[in-house]
Amino acid sequence: MIKKSKSLYLIKKIMPYFKKYKKIFILDLIFALMSTTCKLVYPILLRYITNIVSFSPELLTINSIILIGLIFLIVSAIEIISIQYMTSVGHIMGAKIETEMRKDLFNHIQKLHVSYHDNNKIGQLMSRLTTDLFDVTEFAHHCPEEFLIAGVKIVISFIILAYFNIYLTLIIYATLPFVVIVSAYYNKKMQKALKKYRVQVGELNSQAEDSLLGIRVIKSFAGEEIEGKKFNENNLKTLKTKQIFYKILGKFRAIEMLFTNFMDLLLIVVGSIFLIYGQISPGDLVAYISYISILIASILKILTFTEQFQQGLTGISRFAEVMETDVDIKDTENSKVLTNITGKVEFKNVWFKYSGSKKSILKGISLSINPNENIALVGPSGAGKTTMCTLVERFYDVTDGQILIDNVNIKNIKLNQLHKIVGSVHQNVHLFTGSIYDNICYGDKNASLDDIIIAAKKAGIHHFIDSLPNKYDTYIGERGVKLSGGQRQRISIARVFLKNPPILILDEATSALDSESEKIIQESLEKLSQGRTTITIAHRLTSIKKADKIYVIDDGKVVEQGTHKELLFNSNVYKNLYQNYIN
Repeated sequence: MIKKSKSLYLIKKIMPYFKKYKKIFILDLIFALMSTTCKLVYPILLRYITNIVSFSPELLTINSIILIGLIFLIVSAIEIISIQYMTSVGHIMGAKIETEMRKDLFNHIQKLHVSYHDNNKIGQLMSRLTTDLFDVTEFAHHCPEEFLIAGVKIVISFIILAYFNIYLTLIIYATLPFVVIVSAYYNKKMQKALKKYRVQVGELNSQAEDSLLGIRVIKSFAGEEIEGKKFNENNLKTLKTKQIFYKILGKFRAIEMLFTNFMDLLLIVVGSIFLIYGQISPGDLVAYISYISILIASILKILTFTEQFQQGLTGISRFAEVMETDVDIKDTENSKVLTNITGKVEFKNVWFKYSGSKKSILKGISLSINPNENIALVGPSGAGKTTMCTLVERFYDVTDGQILIDNVNIKNIKLNQLHKIVGSVHQNVHLFTGSIYDNICYGDKNASLDDIIIAAKKAGIHHFIDSLPNKYDTYIGERGVKLSGGQRQRISIARVFLKNPPILILDEATSALDSESEKIIQESLEKLSQGRTTITIAHRLTSIKKADKIYVIDDGKVVEQGTHKELLFNSNVYKNLYQNYIN
Protein backbone atom coordinates (compact mmCIF):
# COMPACT_ATOMS: atom_id res chain seq x y z
CA MET A 1 0.00 0.00 0.00
CA ILE A 2 0.93 3.66 -0.37
CA LYS A 3 3.14 5.19 2.25
CA LYS A 4 1.18 7.91 4.00
CA SER A 5 1.40 11.50 2.75
CA LYS A 6 4.85 11.16 1.23
CA SER A 7 4.92 13.57 -1.69
CA LEU A 8 8.47 12.65 -2.66
CA TYR A 9 7.54 8.97 -2.73
CA LEU A 10 4.57 9.68 -5.01
CA ILE A 11 6.63 11.89 -7.33
CA LYS A 12 9.18 9.06 -7.67
CA LYS A 13 6.35 6.81 -8.85
CA ILE A 14 5.92 8.83 -12.05
CA MET A 15 9.57 9.68 -12.71
CA PRO A 16 10.04 6.65 -15.03
CA TYR A 17 7.38 8.15 -17.32
CA PHE A 18 9.50 11.29 -17.76
CA LYS A 19 12.55 9.37 -19.01
CA LYS A 20 11.09 8.79 -22.47
CA TYR A 21 10.53 12.54 -22.86
CA LYS A 22 13.79 13.63 -21.25
CA LYS A 23 14.81 15.92 -24.16
CA ILE A 24 11.40 17.61 -24.30
CA PHE A 25 11.39 17.94 -20.53
CA ILE A 26 14.87 19.54 -20.46
CA LEU A 27 13.92 21.91 -23.30
CA ASP A 28 10.75 22.83 -21.44
CA LEU A 29 12.81 23.72 -18.35
CA ILE A 30 15.29 25.71 -20.50
CA PHE A 31 12.45 27.71 -22.01
CA ALA A 32 11.02 28.18 -18.51
CA LEU A 33 14.39 29.65 -17.43
CA MET A 34 14.49 31.89 -20.52
CA SER A 35 10.98 33.14 -19.80
CA THR A 36 11.93 33.81 -16.18
CA THR A 37 15.11 35.65 -17.17
CA CYS A 38 13.11 37.87 -19.52
CA LYS A 39 10.76 38.79 -16.68
CA LEU A 40 13.73 39.78 -14.54
CA VAL A 41 15.18 42.06 -17.26
CA TYR A 42 12.20 44.43 -17.41
CA PRO A 43 12.73 46.05 -13.94
CA ILE A 44 16.40 46.69 -14.82
CA LEU A 45 15.33 48.65 -17.92
CA LEU A 46 12.82 50.57 -15.81
CA ARG A 47 15.47 51.30 -13.14
CA TYR A 48 17.89 52.57 -15.78
CA ILE A 49 15.35 55.02 -17.24
CA THR A 50 14.19 56.25 -13.79
CA ASN A 51 17.73 56.89 -12.54
CA ILE A 52 18.66 58.76 -15.72
CA VAL A 53 15.55 60.94 -15.47
CA SER A 54 16.23 61.57 -11.76
CA PHE A 55 19.97 62.32 -11.92
CA SER A 56 21.09 62.85 -15.56
CA PRO A 57 18.09 63.63 -17.82
CA GLU A 58 20.42 64.90 -20.58
CA LEU A 59 21.61 61.30 -21.15
CA LEU A 60 18.13 60.19 -22.14
CA THR A 61 18.41 60.62 -25.93
CA ILE A 62 16.36 59.29 -28.84
CA ASN A 63 19.10 56.76 -29.60
CA SER A 64 19.15 55.47 -26.02
CA ILE A 65 15.35 55.19 -26.03
CA ILE A 66 15.44 53.28 -29.36
CA LEU A 67 18.16 50.98 -27.94
CA ILE A 68 16.07 50.29 -24.83
CA GLY A 69 13.05 49.66 -27.10
CA LEU A 70 15.04 47.17 -29.21
CA ILE A 71 16.27 45.35 -26.09
CA PHE A 72 12.67 45.22 -24.87
CA LEU A 73 11.48 43.77 -28.23
CA ILE A 74 14.21 41.11 -28.26
CA VAL A 75 13.49 40.12 -24.66
CA SER A 76 9.76 40.11 -25.39
CA ALA A 77 10.23 37.88 -28.48
CA ILE A 78 12.27 35.38 -26.47
CA GLU A 79 9.59 35.36 -23.77
CA ILE A 80 6.78 34.82 -26.31
CA ILE A 81 8.61 31.90 -27.97
CA SER A 82 9.32 30.37 -24.56
CA ILE A 83 5.70 30.68 -23.45
CA GLN A 84 4.49 29.19 -26.74
CA TYR A 85 6.74 26.15 -26.36
CA MET A 86 5.86 25.64 -22.70
CA THR A 87 2.12 25.91 -23.37
CA SER A 88 1.98 23.64 -26.42
CA VAL A 89 4.85 21.14 -26.39
CA GLY A 90 4.99 21.04 -22.59
CA HIS A 91 1.28 20.26 -22.31
CA ILE A 92 1.54 17.63 -25.06
CA MET A 93 4.34 15.97 -23.08
CA GLY A 94 2.04 15.89 -20.04
CA ALA A 95 -0.78 14.41 -22.15
CA LYS A 96 1.55 11.69 -23.47
CA ILE A 97 2.63 10.81 -19.93
CA GLU A 98 -1.05 10.63 -18.94
CA THR A 99 -1.76 8.35 -21.92
CA GLU A 100 1.05 5.95 -21.02
CA MET A 101 0.02 5.87 -17.37
CA ARG A 102 -3.58 5.15 -18.39
CA LYS A 103 -2.41 2.31 -20.66
CA ASP A 104 -0.32 0.78 -17.87
CA LEU A 105 -3.14 1.21 -15.36
CA PHE A 106 -5.73 -0.40 -17.65
CA ASN A 107 -3.42 -3.32 -18.44
CA HIS A 108 -2.68 -3.84 -14.74
CA ILE A 109 -6.39 -3.73 -13.84
CA GLN A 110 -7.03 -6.47 -16.41
CA LYS A 111 -4.35 -8.66 -14.82
CA LEU A 112 -5.77 -8.31 -11.33
CA HIS A 113 -7.50 -11.16 -9.54
CA VAL A 114 -11.23 -11.63 -10.20
CA SER A 115 -11.81 -10.99 -6.49
CA TYR A 116 -10.34 -7.50 -6.93
CA HIS A 117 -13.00 -6.72 -9.54
CA ASP A 118 -15.67 -8.32 -7.36
CA ASN A 119 -14.72 -5.98 -4.50
CA ASN A 120 -14.21 -2.74 -6.46
CA LYS A 121 -16.87 -0.75 -8.23
CA ILE A 122 -16.49 -0.05 -11.94
CA GLY A 123 -17.23 3.64 -11.36
CA GLN A 124 -14.28 3.90 -8.95
CA LEU A 125 -11.94 2.25 -11.46
CA MET A 126 -13.26 4.51 -14.24
CA SER A 127 -12.56 7.55 -12.08
CA ARG A 128 -8.97 6.39 -11.59
CA LEU A 129 -8.57 5.86 -15.34
CA THR A 130 -9.98 9.25 -16.37
CA THR A 131 -10.35 12.13 -13.90
CA ASP A 132 -7.38 11.23 -11.71
CA LEU A 133 -4.98 10.86 -14.63
CA PHE A 134 -6.13 14.10 -16.24
CA ASP A 135 -4.93 15.88 -13.13
CA VAL A 136 -1.63 14.04 -13.45
CA THR A 137 -1.19 15.64 -16.92
CA GLU A 138 -1.33 19.11 -15.45
CA PHE A 139 0.89 18.02 -12.60
CA ALA A 140 3.49 16.44 -14.90
CA HIS A 141 3.78 19.57 -17.01
CA HIS A 142 3.34 22.40 -14.49
CA CYS A 143 4.94 20.99 -11.36
CA PRO A 144 8.62 21.02 -12.47
CA GLU A 145 8.09 24.16 -14.54
CA GLU A 146 6.38 26.25 -11.90
CA PHE A 147 8.71 25.29 -9.06
CA LEU A 148 11.79 25.96 -11.20
CA ILE A 149 10.46 29.35 -12.33
CA ALA A 150 9.41 30.35 -8.83
CA GLY A 151 12.68 29.12 -7.31
CA VAL A 152 14.81 31.06 -9.83
CA LYS A 153 12.74 34.20 -9.38
CA ILE A 154 12.98 34.04 -5.59
CA VAL A 155 16.75 33.47 -5.59
CA ILE A 156 17.64 35.98 -8.35
CA SER A 157 15.24 38.53 -6.90
CA PHE A 158 16.95 38.16 -3.52
CA ILE A 159 20.39 38.76 -5.05
CA ILE A 160 19.23 41.83 -6.97
CA LEU A 161 17.18 43.21 -4.08
CA ALA A 162 20.07 42.67 -1.67
CA TYR A 163 22.27 44.65 -4.06
CA PHE A 164 19.77 47.51 -3.97
CA ASN A 165 19.27 47.42 -0.17
CA ILE A 166 20.26 44.48 2.01
CA TYR A 167 18.35 45.62 5.10
CA LEU A 168 15.02 46.08 3.35
CA THR A 169 15.53 42.74 1.59
CA LEU A 170 16.23 40.86 4.83
CA ILE A 171 13.09 42.35 6.40
CA ILE A 172 10.97 41.28 3.41
CA TYR A 173 12.44 37.75 3.21
CA ALA A 174 12.09 37.21 6.96
CA THR A 175 8.34 36.84 6.42
CA LEU A 176 8.73 33.92 3.97
CA PRO A 177 9.23 31.05 6.50
CA PHE A 178 5.87 31.87 8.05
CA VAL A 179 4.19 31.48 4.65
CA VAL A 180 5.97 28.16 4.00
CA ILE A 181 4.89 26.69 7.36
CA VAL A 182 1.27 27.74 6.97
CA SER A 183 1.26 26.53 3.36
CA ALA A 184 2.56 23.08 4.35
CA TYR A 185 -0.16 22.80 7.02
CA TYR A 186 -2.97 23.61 4.60
CA ASN A 187 -1.43 21.46 1.85
CA LYS A 188 -1.82 18.40 4.02
CA LYS A 189 -5.42 19.23 4.87
CA MET A 190 -6.28 19.89 1.23
CA GLN A 191 -4.76 16.60 0.08
CA LYS A 192 -6.89 14.62 2.55
CA ALA A 193 -10.03 16.53 1.60
CA LEU A 194 -9.36 16.12 -2.11
CA LYS A 195 -8.81 12.39 -1.80
CA LYS A 196 -12.15 11.99 -0.02
CA TYR A 197 -13.77 13.98 -2.80
CA ARG A 198 -12.23 11.72 -5.47
CA VAL A 199 -13.48 8.59 -3.72
CA GLN A 200 -16.97 10.09 -3.56
CA VAL A 201 -16.85 10.99 -7.26
CA GLY A 202 -16.11 7.32 -7.92
CA GLU A 203 -19.17 6.38 -5.85
CA LEU A 204 -21.29 8.82 -7.83
CA ASN A 205 -20.01 7.35 -11.11
CA SER A 206 -20.77 3.82 -9.90
CA GLN A 207 -24.31 4.69 -8.90
CA ALA A 208 -25.00 6.54 -12.16
CA GLU A 209 -23.60 3.66 -14.21
CA ASP A 210 -25.70 1.13 -12.29
CA SER A 211 -28.86 3.14 -12.91
CA LEU A 212 -28.18 3.81 -16.59
CA LEU A 213 -27.36 0.17 -17.33
CA GLY A 214 -30.61 -0.86 -15.65
CA ILE A 215 -32.77 1.78 -17.38
CA ARG A 216 -35.22 -0.80 -18.76
CA VAL A 217 -35.81 -2.31 -15.31
CA ILE A 218 -36.18 1.19 -13.85
CA LYS A 219 -38.83 2.12 -16.40
CA SER A 220 -40.71 -1.18 -16.17
CA PHE A 221 -40.99 -0.78 -12.38
CA ALA A 222 -41.54 3.00 -12.54
CA GLY A 223 -38.41 3.37 -10.43
CA GLU A 224 -37.30 6.77 -11.75
CA GLU A 225 -38.12 8.47 -8.46
CA ILE A 226 -36.19 5.87 -6.41
CA GLU A 227 -33.14 6.11 -8.67
CA GLY A 228 -33.37 9.89 -8.72
CA LYS A 229 -33.39 9.91 -4.93
CA LYS A 230 -30.34 7.61 -4.75
CA PHE A 231 -28.47 9.72 -7.27
CA ASN A 232 -29.37 12.93 -5.46
CA GLU A 233 -28.11 11.52 -2.15
CA ASN A 234 -24.78 10.63 -3.73
CA ASN A 235 -24.71 13.95 -5.56
CA LEU A 236 -25.19 15.84 -2.28
CA LYS A 237 -22.47 13.75 -0.61
CA THR A 238 -20.17 14.73 -3.46
CA LEU A 239 -21.09 18.38 -2.95
CA LYS A 240 -20.42 18.07 0.79
CA THR A 241 -16.92 16.64 0.27
CA LYS A 242 -16.15 19.34 -2.27
CA GLN A 243 -17.44 22.03 0.09
CA ILE A 244 -15.01 20.80 2.76
CA PHE A 245 -12.16 21.11 0.26
CA TYR A 246 -13.20 24.63 -0.81
CA LYS A 247 -13.56 25.79 2.81
CA ILE A 248 -9.93 24.79 3.42
CA LEU A 249 -8.96 26.42 0.13
CA GLY A 250 -10.81 29.60 1.15
CA LYS A 251 -8.75 29.88 4.34
CA PHE A 252 -5.63 29.26 2.28
CA ARG A 253 -6.54 32.05 -0.15
CA ALA A 254 -7.24 34.43 2.77
CA ILE A 255 -3.72 33.78 4.10
CA GLU A 256 -2.38 34.51 0.60
CA MET A 257 -4.10 37.90 0.62
CA LEU A 258 -2.92 38.62 4.17
CA PHE A 259 0.65 37.87 3.11
CA THR A 260 0.38 40.05 -0.02
CA ASN A 261 -1.03 43.02 1.88
CA PHE A 262 1.57 42.68 4.63
CA MET A 263 4.40 42.66 2.06
CA ASP A 264 2.95 45.77 0.39
CA LEU A 265 2.69 47.51 3.77
CA LEU A 266 6.32 46.70 4.61
CA LEU A 267 7.46 47.96 1.24
CA ILE A 268 5.53 51.23 1.46
CA VAL A 269 6.52 52.07 5.06
CA VAL A 270 10.11 50.82 5.20
CA GLY A 271 10.87 51.70 1.57
CA SER A 272 9.66 55.28 2.09
CA ILE A 273 11.78 55.66 5.24
CA PHE A 274 14.90 54.45 3.39
CA LEU A 275 14.12 56.82 0.50
CA ILE A 276 13.85 59.80 2.91
CA TYR A 277 17.23 58.99 4.47
CA GLY A 278 18.89 58.40 1.11
CA GLN A 279 19.42 54.69 1.67
CA ILE A 280 17.90 53.90 -1.73
CA SER A 281 17.61 55.89 -4.99
CA PRO A 282 14.28 56.53 -6.78
CA GLY A 283 15.29 54.24 -9.67
CA ASP A 284 16.33 51.49 -7.28
CA LEU A 285 13.05 51.84 -5.39
CA VAL A 286 11.04 51.59 -8.64
CA ALA A 287 13.03 48.49 -9.62
CA TYR A 288 12.69 47.21 -6.04
CA ILE A 289 8.91 47.53 -6.22
CA SER A 290 8.91 45.68 -9.56
CA TYR A 291 11.06 42.85 -8.19
CA ILE A 292 8.95 42.63 -5.05
CA SER A 293 5.90 42.31 -7.34
CA ILE A 294 7.69 39.47 -9.18
CA LEU A 295 8.62 37.89 -5.84
CA ILE A 296 5.07 38.11 -4.47
CA ALA A 297 3.66 36.81 -7.78
CA SER A 298 6.09 33.86 -7.65
CA ILE A 299 5.18 32.98 -4.07
CA LEU A 300 1.48 33.37 -4.80
CA LYS A 301 1.96 31.22 -7.91
CA ILE A 302 3.39 28.47 -5.75
CA LEU A 303 0.55 28.86 -3.26
CA THR A 304 -2.03 28.93 -6.05
CA PHE A 305 -0.37 25.97 -7.70
CA THR A 306 -0.75 24.09 -4.43
CA GLU A 307 -4.35 23.22 -5.40
CA GLN A 308 -3.20 21.76 -8.72
CA PHE A 309 -0.23 20.15 -7.00
CA GLN A 310 -2.51 18.41 -4.51
CA GLN A 311 -4.87 17.27 -7.26
CA GLY A 312 -1.90 15.81 -9.13
CA LEU A 313 -0.54 14.08 -6.03
CA THR A 314 -3.99 12.68 -5.28
CA GLY A 315 -4.22 11.35 -8.84
CA ILE A 316 -0.76 9.77 -8.55
CA SER A 317 -1.68 8.31 -5.16
CA ARG A 318 -4.82 6.66 -6.54
CA PHE A 319 -2.85 5.47 -9.58
CA ALA A 320 -0.16 3.96 -7.33
CA GLU A 321 -2.73 2.25 -5.09
CA VAL A 322 -3.93 0.17 -8.04
CA MET A 323 -0.50 -0.36 -9.60
CA GLU A 324 0.85 -1.63 -6.26
CA THR A 325 -1.96 -4.17 -5.93
CA ASP A 326 -0.32 -7.54 -6.46
CA VAL A 327 -1.37 -9.77 -9.35
CA ASP A 328 -2.25 -12.93 -7.40
CA ILE A 329 -3.14 -15.15 -10.35
CA LYS A 330 -0.11 -15.29 -12.64
CA ASP A 331 2.24 -17.68 -14.38
CA THR A 332 4.55 -19.62 -12.09
CA GLU A 333 8.23 -20.25 -12.74
CA ASN A 334 7.37 -23.81 -13.78
CA SER A 335 4.47 -22.88 -16.09
CA LYS A 336 4.57 -24.39 -19.56
CA VAL A 337 2.58 -24.73 -22.78
CA LEU A 338 0.78 -28.05 -23.26
CA THR A 339 0.88 -29.93 -26.54
CA ASN A 340 -1.50 -32.58 -27.93
CA ILE A 341 -4.22 -31.63 -25.46
CA THR A 342 -6.80 -34.37 -24.86
CA GLY A 343 -9.01 -32.46 -22.43
CA LYS A 344 -8.83 -34.68 -19.35
CA VAL A 345 -9.84 -32.75 -16.20
CA GLU A 346 -9.25 -33.93 -12.66
CA PHE A 347 -10.08 -32.51 -9.22
CA LYS A 348 -7.83 -33.88 -6.46
CA ASN A 349 -9.08 -33.18 -2.93
CA VAL A 350 -9.93 -29.58 -3.82
CA TRP A 351 -10.75 -27.18 -1.01
CA PHE A 352 -11.66 -23.55 -1.56
CA LYS A 353 -12.70 -20.55 0.48
CA TYR A 354 -12.73 -16.86 -0.39
CA SER A 355 -10.02 -14.63 1.03
CA GLY A 356 -11.00 -13.35 4.47
CA SER A 357 -13.76 -15.95 4.85
CA LYS A 358 -13.72 -18.75 7.41
CA LYS A 359 -16.26 -20.87 5.57
CA SER A 360 -15.05 -23.30 2.88
CA ILE A 361 -17.14 -23.35 -0.30
CA LEU A 362 -15.60 -26.61 -1.56
CA LYS A 363 -14.64 -29.39 0.86
CA GLY A 364 -12.35 -32.04 -0.54
CA ILE A 365 -13.84 -32.39 -4.05
CA SER A 366 -12.31 -35.27 -6.01
CA LEU A 367 -13.51 -36.35 -9.45
CA SER A 368 -12.07 -37.21 -12.84
CA ILE A 369 -13.46 -36.29 -16.26
CA ASN A 370 -12.16 -38.25 -19.22
CA PRO A 371 -11.38 -36.68 -22.62
CA ASN A 372 -14.56 -35.92 -24.65
CA GLU A 373 -16.74 -36.92 -21.70
CA ASN A 374 -19.87 -34.90 -21.03
CA ILE A 375 -20.52 -34.54 -17.32
CA ALA A 376 -23.06 -32.48 -15.40
CA LEU A 377 -22.93 -30.79 -12.01
CA VAL A 378 -26.24 -30.47 -10.20
CA GLY A 379 -27.30 -29.50 -6.73
CA PRO A 380 -29.00 -26.74 -4.76
CA SER A 381 -28.01 -23.09 -5.18
CA GLY A 382 -24.84 -22.22 -3.30
CA ALA A 383 -23.59 -25.81 -3.31
CA GLY A 384 -20.35 -24.82 -5.09
CA LYS A 385 -21.01 -25.84 -8.72
CA THR A 386 -20.11 -22.51 -10.35
CA THR A 387 -17.13 -22.14 -8.01
CA MET A 388 -15.76 -25.43 -9.36
CA CYS A 389 -15.92 -24.09 -12.91
CA THR A 390 -14.29 -20.77 -12.05
CA LEU A 391 -11.45 -22.74 -10.48
CA VAL A 392 -10.97 -24.72 -13.71
CA GLU A 393 -10.53 -21.41 -15.56
CA ARG A 394 -8.25 -20.28 -12.72
CA PHE A 395 -10.19 -17.14 -11.99
CA TYR A 396 -9.40 -18.12 -8.40
CA ASP A 397 -6.73 -20.48 -7.07
CA VAL A 398 -7.67 -23.47 -4.94
CA THR A 399 -7.06 -23.13 -1.21
CA ASP A 400 -5.82 -26.70 -1.05
CA GLY A 401 -5.59 -29.67 -3.41
CA GLN A 402 -5.07 -29.62 -7.19
CA ILE A 403 -6.93 -29.26 -10.47
CA LEU A 404 -5.21 -30.98 -13.38
CA ILE A 405 -5.63 -30.85 -17.14
CA ASP A 406 -3.99 -33.74 -18.96
CA ASN A 407 -2.32 -34.69 -15.64
CA VAL A 408 -0.68 -31.22 -15.33
CA ASN A 409 -1.55 -28.89 -12.43
CA ILE A 410 -3.28 -25.89 -14.00
CA LYS A 411 -0.99 -23.64 -11.93
CA ASN A 412 1.82 -24.92 -14.14
CA ILE A 413 0.04 -24.16 -17.41
CA LYS A 414 0.61 -20.76 -19.04
CA LEU A 415 -2.42 -18.64 -18.17
CA ASN A 416 -2.83 -17.42 -21.73
CA GLN A 417 -3.01 -21.03 -22.98
CA LEU A 418 -5.26 -22.16 -20.12
CA HIS A 419 -7.84 -19.55 -21.08
CA LYS A 420 -7.64 -20.76 -24.70
CA ILE A 421 -8.02 -24.39 -23.64
CA VAL A 422 -11.21 -23.71 -21.66
CA GLY A 423 -14.26 -22.12 -23.29
CA SER A 424 -17.43 -21.15 -21.45
CA VAL A 425 -21.04 -20.20 -22.12
CA HIS A 426 -22.82 -18.53 -19.21
CA GLN A 427 -26.37 -17.65 -18.31
CA ASN A 428 -25.52 -13.94 -18.25
CA VAL A 429 -24.06 -13.28 -21.68
CA HIS A 430 -21.67 -10.38 -22.08
CA LEU A 431 -21.47 -8.86 -25.54
CA PHE A 432 -19.22 -5.92 -26.27
CA THR A 433 -20.38 -2.65 -27.77
CA GLY A 434 -19.79 -2.94 -31.51
CA SER A 435 -20.88 -5.18 -34.38
CA ILE A 436 -21.91 -8.82 -34.50
CA TYR A 437 -18.69 -9.50 -36.42
CA ASP A 438 -16.59 -7.94 -33.62
CA ASN A 439 -18.28 -10.06 -30.96
CA ILE A 440 -17.99 -13.41 -32.73
CA CYS A 441 -14.45 -12.58 -33.84
CA TYR A 442 -13.50 -12.27 -30.14
CA GLY A 443 -13.21 -16.06 -30.15
CA ASP A 444 -10.29 -15.88 -32.59
CA LYS A 445 -8.84 -12.53 -33.61
CA ASN A 446 -7.20 -14.09 -36.69
CA ALA A 447 -10.41 -15.66 -38.04
CA SER A 448 -11.63 -14.85 -41.54
CA LEU A 449 -15.21 -13.85 -42.36
CA ASP A 450 -15.80 -17.37 -43.73
CA ASP A 451 -14.68 -18.85 -40.40
CA ILE A 452 -17.05 -16.52 -38.55
CA ILE A 453 -19.95 -17.44 -40.83
CA ILE A 454 -19.28 -21.16 -40.28
CA ALA A 455 -19.28 -20.59 -36.49
CA ALA A 456 -22.54 -18.62 -36.75
CA LYS A 457 -24.16 -21.41 -38.77
CA LYS A 458 -23.15 -23.98 -36.16
CA ALA A 459 -24.69 -21.76 -33.47
CA GLY A 460 -27.90 -21.42 -35.50
CA ILE A 461 -27.65 -17.62 -35.77
CA HIS A 462 -26.42 -17.12 -39.35
CA HIS A 463 -29.89 -16.99 -40.92
CA PHE A 464 -30.93 -14.18 -38.56
CA ILE A 465 -27.69 -12.22 -39.13
CA ASP A 466 -27.98 -12.63 -42.90
CA SER A 467 -31.49 -11.11 -42.80
CA LEU A 468 -30.20 -7.86 -41.24
CA PRO A 469 -29.52 -4.85 -43.53
CA ASN A 470 -25.86 -4.64 -42.44
CA LYS A 471 -25.52 -8.38 -41.82
CA TYR A 472 -22.38 -9.11 -39.74
CA ASP A 473 -21.55 -5.40 -39.53
CA THR A 474 -24.80 -4.70 -37.65
CA TYR A 475 -24.28 -2.56 -34.55
CA ILE A 476 -25.81 -4.34 -31.54
CA GLY A 477 -25.71 -1.53 -28.97
CA GLU A 478 -24.19 -1.53 -25.52
CA ARG A 479 -24.01 -5.11 -24.19
CA GLY A 480 -26.07 -6.30 -27.18
CA VAL A 481 -29.15 -4.40 -26.04
CA LYS A 482 -30.66 -4.45 -29.56
CA LEU A 483 -30.83 -8.26 -29.56
CA SER A 484 -33.12 -10.72 -27.80
CA GLY A 485 -31.81 -12.96 -25.04
CA GLY A 486 -31.73 -15.98 -27.34
CA GLN A 487 -29.91 -14.06 -30.08
CA ARG A 488 -27.30 -12.83 -27.61
CA GLN A 489 -26.82 -16.36 -26.32
CA ARG A 490 -26.36 -17.80 -29.82
CA ILE A 491 -23.78 -15.14 -30.68
CA SER A 492 -21.87 -16.10 -27.52
CA ILE A 493 -22.08 -19.76 -28.61
CA ALA A 494 -20.77 -18.83 -32.08
CA ARG A 495 -17.89 -17.09 -30.32
CA VAL A 496 -16.99 -20.33 -28.51
CA PHE A 497 -17.39 -22.36 -31.71
CA LEU A 498 -14.80 -20.06 -33.28
CA LYS A 499 -12.54 -20.38 -30.24
CA ASN A 500 -12.76 -24.17 -30.58
CA PRO A 501 -11.55 -25.11 -27.05
CA PRO A 502 -10.98 -28.76 -26.06
CA ILE A 503 -12.73 -28.14 -22.71
CA LEU A 504 -16.17 -26.56 -22.51
CA ILE A 505 -18.08 -25.17 -19.51
CA LEU A 506 -21.83 -24.56 -19.81
CA ASP A 507 -22.97 -22.64 -16.75
CA GLU A 508 -26.79 -22.67 -16.80
CA ALA A 509 -26.56 -21.46 -20.39
CA THR A 510 -30.30 -21.83 -21.13
CA SER A 511 -31.88 -21.09 -17.75
CA ALA A 512 -32.83 -17.50 -18.61
CA LEU A 513 -34.54 -18.36 -21.93
CA ASP A 514 -38.07 -19.23 -22.95
CA SER A 515 -38.83 -22.84 -23.90
CA GLU A 516 -38.67 -22.22 -27.66
CA SER A 517 -35.31 -20.42 -27.48
CA GLU A 518 -34.05 -23.05 -25.04
CA LYS A 519 -34.80 -25.84 -27.48
CA ILE A 520 -32.96 -24.09 -30.34
CA ILE A 521 -29.97 -23.21 -28.20
CA GLN A 522 -29.87 -26.66 -26.61
CA GLU A 523 -29.38 -28.08 -30.10
CA SER A 524 -26.52 -25.61 -30.68
CA LEU A 525 -24.95 -26.56 -27.35
CA GLU A 526 -25.13 -30.26 -28.21
CA LYS A 527 -23.26 -29.54 -31.45
CA LEU A 528 -20.76 -27.45 -29.52
CA SER A 529 -20.20 -30.24 -26.98
CA GLN A 530 -19.33 -32.85 -29.59
CA GLY A 531 -15.68 -33.88 -29.44
CA ARG A 532 -15.00 -31.80 -26.33
CA THR A 533 -14.73 -32.43 -22.61
CA THR A 534 -17.90 -30.74 -21.36
CA ILE A 535 -18.90 -29.65 -17.86
CA THR A 536 -22.55 -28.58 -17.63
CA ILE A 537 -24.18 -26.80 -14.72
CA ALA A 538 -27.95 -26.95 -15.03
CA HIS A 539 -31.06 -26.36 -12.97
CA ARG A 540 -33.27 -27.64 -15.79
CA LEU A 541 -32.48 -31.29 -15.17
CA THR A 542 -34.16 -32.54 -18.36
CA SER A 543 -31.28 -30.98 -20.33
CA ILE A 544 -28.67 -33.28 -18.78
CA LYS A 545 -30.32 -36.67 -19.22
CA LYS A 546 -27.78 -37.54 -21.91
CA ALA A 547 -24.75 -36.66 -19.75
CA ASP A 548 -22.17 -39.43 -19.45
CA LYS A 549 -22.04 -38.86 -15.72
CA ILE A 550 -23.82 -36.59 -13.27
CA TYR A 551 -22.18 -35.36 -10.06
CA VAL A 552 -24.51 -34.16 -7.30
CA ILE A 553 -22.87 -31.37 -5.28
CA ASP A 554 -24.22 -30.42 -1.88
CA ASP A 555 -22.55 -28.21 0.72
CA GLY A 556 -19.27 -28.23 -1.22
CA LYS A 557 -19.02 -32.02 -1.50
CA VAL A 558 -19.78 -34.70 -4.10
CA VAL A 559 -22.61 -36.59 -2.43
CA GLU A 560 -23.79 -38.71 -5.39
CA GLN A 561 -22.61 -39.63 -8.88
CA GLY A 562 -23.81 -41.72 -11.80
CA THR A 563 -25.89 -41.55 -14.97
CA HIS A 564 -29.40 -40.09 -14.99
CA LYS A 565 -31.00 -43.54 -14.79
CA GLU A 566 -28.63 -44.80 -12.10
CA LEU A 567 -29.26 -41.78 -9.90
CA LEU A 568 -33.04 -42.01 -10.27
CA PHE A 569 -32.96 -45.55 -8.91
CA ASN A 570 -30.06 -45.45 -6.48
CA SER A 571 -29.97 -41.95 -4.97
CA ASN A 572 -31.89 -39.65 -2.70
CA VAL A 573 -30.68 -36.11 -3.35
CA TYR A 574 -30.79 -36.28 -7.18
CA LYS A 575 -34.10 -38.12 -7.14
CA ASN A 576 -35.66 -35.40 -4.95
CA LEU A 577 -34.17 -32.65 -7.13
CA TYR A 578 -35.55 -34.25 -10.28
CA GLN A 579 -39.00 -34.92 -8.86
CA ASN A 580 -39.25 -31.35 -7.55
CA TYR A 581 -38.22 -30.09 -10.98
CA ILE A 582 -40.73 -32.09 -13.05
CA ASN A 583 -43.51 -31.35 -10.57
